[in-house]
Amino acid sequence: MPVRRLPSNASLAHLKYQANDLLNDHAACDLGVAQKIREFHPRFSRATDARIFATKLRQSDAQLTIAREYGFPSWARLKAHIAKPTLSDSFNLPHHERIEDSTFQGAVALIDLGDAAGLAIYLKRHRNLVRQRVVFEGGNYFRNPSLLEFIAENPVRQGKLPDNIVVVAKVILDTGVERAALNETLQLVATGSVARECRRQIPLIDLLCGYGADPSSAIEAAVVHGEIPAADRLLEHGARITLPVAAAFGRMDDFRRQLRAANKEELHLALALAAQFNRVEMVRLLLDAGEDPNRYNPVGGHSHTTPLHQAAGGGYQELVQLLLERGARTDLKDVLWHGTPADWAKYAGWTELEVYLRKYQTVAKVTE
Repeated sequence: MPVRRLPSNASLAHLKYQANDLLNDHAACDLGVAQKIREFHPRFSRATDARIFATKLRQSDAQLTIAREYGFPSWARLKAHIAKPTLSDSFNLPHHERIEDSTFQGAVALIDLGDAAGLAIYLKRHRNLVRQRVVFEGGNYFRNPSLLEFIAENPVRQGKLPDNIVVVAKVILDTGVERAALNETLQLVATGSVARECRRQIPLIDLLCGYGADPSSAIEAAVVHGEIPAADRLLEHGARITLPVAAAFGRMDDFRRQLRAANKEELHLALALAAQFNRVEMVRLLLDAGEDPNRYNPVGGHSHTTPLHQAAGGGYQELVQLLLERGARTDLKDVLWHGTPADWAKYAGWTELEVYLRKYQTVAKVTE
């Protein structure tokens, strides 16, 4: 789920209160808090709700969860940001203006200008630059990017890309980059709206895959973000069709074949994507296989919501009915905005579906 943006006048005392609230909600077995702990506390990344609730949390656990929810690796780093912020902590600035290393910042400026020739000369002068990384805190991705990752314009910094960004990217690639940087850049390109809007997403995917980026490393992120043309191209480059990918594309034959051998993580993400893309029969098969309609979606799959939130927000009446028949709860709130599925239907303008969910919710409460 997206991290929360720390306010400019953040108070350490207020953050401590948030940590205390988290402990209280954990003691009350709040499912939304369990999801928050699972996503932001590294010790519980694969833990079930039952294990999270059975564990006695310390104050330090709650503070670590809060710090990581705001995009900081530790409570100590969060405290340091509040006490003495640096240039990289200036969240109101675009990322290229938060870079403290002037040499690295100079290279990013050449990328943004589309100065391929100037960048080639610059990188010959600073040969180790392509292997360096800069550190950004306060966000849920792009926390430790290499130079290559700035060609994706994701996160959005200026809202545009140079027309020759493919040539610029090739200059960096020809200096030799690490496989991790290749794959991370491919994910950013495949999930980025600016690259698509500038009609550079597909050419950049082709370039990166041609230099050895793994198309399978980006395809699930692409479909989660609804970047289907990008996912199509990744398939053409040989990306593996996993159960979640088959669910997103509605490829029933592949889905049935993958379902037999899928692991727990694939089943969980497949349910999230099947709900997101209104694959009613696939949702039915996943529920038949034992998936829980009341489990929050996995990290990387709109984890602040349940499948019913996705169905309600999409206006998928038949899918909503199926999930309710299988025991989906209408009172669970999303972790970010604290809205029920009915609230999501209302926000999206699905008035009849909102009324239906609220009536169902009322009936369910009366009959308990």
